[in-house]
Amino acid sequence: MRTRGAYDDETPDEALLSGIAVGDDRAVLAFVRRYQRRLFGLALGIVNDPGMAEDVAQEAFIRILRHAAVYDVRRGSVATWTLTITRNLAIDAVRVRRAIPTAPEDRVFLSLVSNDRAPDDTAVMSESVRQAHTALASLPIDQRRAVVLAVMYGRTVSEVATLEAIPLGTAKSRVRLGLAKLRQAASEMEAS
Repeated sequence: MRTRGAYDDETPDEALLSGIAVGDDRAVLAFVRRYQRRLFGLALGIVNDPGMAEDVAQEAFIRILRHAAVYDVRRGSVATWTLTITRNLAIDAVRVRRAIPTAPEDRVFLSLVSNDRAPDDTAVMSESVRQAHTALASLPIDQRRAVVLAVMYGRTVSEVATLEAIPLGTAKSRVRLGLAKLRQAASEMEAS
């Protein structure tokens, strides 16, 4: 890679990706520094294993750096793009690691209803993640569980129905209503 321009905390994410796409070492360094905590924090929240979270975050950075040239601003922000890549890799890691579904008593479900967090968890949690956590915690428990299984763990609605021992139509309704409430909460947060 070649070194070109200087980047600081004010440099837009899109400019960093453009720099990465043309092989600018400083853009890579600035981008990694900006996103390392977010990606690791998201991965840790999903896989619940610091070592695996590091691996997921590293793989996410590799993919982001490799595909920086194909990023399209019309499809979402850089933050959304990078976090989606990380989320998908983390879900894949959980699927590979865990042959059995997560029990509702597991740490992930308990953390969704508890506001008590370890200092490290709080340090890596971005404002958008806090808002999503708040919106998710406001859902009724049955909808929250269905949404978490479908979105975070990538389960199909049919799998949610099986895991929750509910009819398929009920699982569909819980996921649909839960996601609609989350979209509404996100709209209200953006408006304020």
